[in-house]
Amino acid sequence: MEFGENGPDVGMPGTADIVKDATTATFKADVIDASKSVPVVVDFWAAWCGPCKQLTPVIEKVVRSYRGNVRLVKVNVDENQAISAQLRIQSLPTVYAFRDGQPIDGFVGVQPESAIKAFIDRLVASDAEVGFSEVLKTGEELLEQDDLQGAAEVFASVLQEDRTNAEALAGLATCYMKSGDVARAKQTLALVPPDRRELPVVKSIEAAILLAEKGADSGEIAELKRRVAENPRDFQACLDLSVALGAQGDRQDALELLLDLVRMDRKWNDEAARKQLLQFFDAWGPKEPLVAEGRRKLSSILFS
Repeated sequence: MEFGENGPDVGMPGTADIVKDATTATFKADVIDASKSVPVVVDFWAAWCGPCKQLTPVIEKVVRSYRGNVRLVKVNVDENQAISAQLRIQSLPTVYAFRDGQPIDGFVGVQPESAIKAFIDRLVASDAEVGFSEVLKTGEELLEQDDLQGAAEVFASVLQEDRTNAEALAGLATCYMKSGDVARAKQTLALVPPDRRELPVVKSIEAAILLAEKGADSGEIAELKRRVAENPRDFQACLDLSVALGAQGDRQDALELLLDLVRMDRKWNDEAARKQLLQFFDAWGPKEPLVAEGRRKLSSILFS
């Protein structure tokens, strides 16, 4: 999908669809019904209103620049007094934004072009977020079904329209992780904006990447198991073995090793075992049953 200056190029409707005049008879179709599929900005004006003549050309120009992602409907209040009375229009020009048949924002009086653009940016961005939430939910469901190709396509479709969407980037990174491509997962996650890195879904895949990077081969795991069997109080070997087992997917044993380590010496190495447990919980996510079990056991140990 190609991107225009103000968003994805989804095809430009006819000029009459983007900017039109409405009457009392057509208001429901042109505004109420139309706003259920695309945001509609309504400009209430009158022929005798000087400020209206200043505002209308500017708001038309801005709306047209969004290539159909928002529409403008103009209502002459003198010719359509029933609508203006119903919406309690008291000053001109008055501008309302409609979505899903309801007015959700607005302003009164002449505004500079920058302010009008900011007004419509908020409207379009909010509308996109509503649509993205359902698309992202579909991607998450496909991930749960291990349909990595389908999930990746869904997350990519969101990124075509919002290249810094944190949830979509985290979802795509998860697809790469599950397919074994840790490097591309890390590259994708690096695109998440700094102010969105604390989102749980981002922290989860970030922890999973860190865990994967700590993985060990079968020979190293065998050696760590030998050391722990010979000396259960070899705390470093216990920690390293737990991380290695967690990285290869043996979550139950990894969890029990760390819980045992906390029981033996919770303060060892600046509480390294507890901190590693928390990283496991982030990486595994709240839907993993072992996370709830692990948190419960850890709390029991810490507060006993």
